[in-house]
Amino acid sequence: MTATTQDLEAARLLLSRLGVDPAELVGETPTDGASDDRPPMPTIAEWIPVVAELVSASTASSYGSYWKKAQAEWGERPMDMVTATEIKAMAEHVRRTARVRRNSRGGRNAAENFIAAVRCLYKHLVNDGRLDERANPAMRVTKPRRNASTRRAIAPDRVSELNDVVASTGDDPELDALVCRLHEESACRRGGALALRGRDLDRTQCMILLREKGETERWQPVSRTLMRHLIAHFDERGDGNLESQLLRYASGKPITSRRYDYIFGRVQHELEWARALQVSAHWLRHTTLTWVERNFGIGVARAYAGHAESGSDLTTTTYVKADLSEVAEALAALTGEPHPLVPARPQRSATE
Repeated sequence: MTATTQDLEAARLLLSRLGVDPAELVGETPTDGASDDRPPMPTIAEWIPVVAELVSASTASSYGSYWKKAQAEWGERPMDMVTATEIKAMAEHVRRTARVRRNSRGGRNAAENFIAAVRCLYKHLVNDGRLDERANPAMRVTKPRRNASTRRAIAPDRVSELNDVVASTGDDPELDALVCRLHEESACRRGGALALRGRDLDRTQCMILLREKGETERWQPVSRTLMRHLIAHFDERGDGNLESQLLRYASGKPITSRRYDYIFGRVQHELEWARALQVSAHWLRHTTLTWVERNFGIGVARAYAGHAESGSDLTTTTYVKADLSEVAEALAALTGEPHPLVPARPQRSATE
């Protein structure tokens, strides 16, 4: 069918209103906003090592097993040839084949972590200009909804039972009691305790520097008693290097996360309630932060926990930030010991 003069005039009028020059329609045009000089599309196998160098060591460790699964499934395929349906199907496979533990939750966390790991790969591909965000298949896959945590605060009498087991059993009760006291006072995460170094002890102000997830750093007040034991531990078991890991076995070898498995494996073996709840070090964090929130409010609890000031699900917390002295005051009440960061308050007479 040949266009008439009227058809051509109508087309010119339409292009004029759209601001399009007819010359722009001649020749090949990149589709979907792509550029001719865009870098070549890598395969999954080629891209994983690149991203592993861009993220933190903890992120690479967390996602490593899931990246291996993606590589085994799609290793030699260009990343823009993997579909959202395939990613969803693989996440389901990961969920069904997840290792079953006593605290397993049907593989939902494994599926969620797999999708997060794949999204990480594609996020850097988009950032590098190799893929348009609209063509990102990982973002079209919905993560499984996370179940509510079963962790909660432990009653004081049960915390005492736990500490008794830790301090009276095992091959190094002195080390294990120090580890638990560190978590109970500071509410630190396991990674923060393992990353603690000799130079992270502020002996004068009784504070420790915690480096935890998300590459965050924060100073956390501790009691004089705990600081004294941390210093003694460094002097007795350390290698003299302030940059070296603080927590060590009697042999001088640094502890790893396996020590936590050993500590709380004993606790669960000795205490039926701990076995039923699958108590771990993170339960101690819940316990301390719950106590702080009940007695000092949500603002102090957030500061005590080292939570970010943004992204809160409670708008009010934007206005109720706490400083280190308030965290130290909560610690002093928790431990029953005065702290250098808590200013002395004048005593009132009975007649005032």
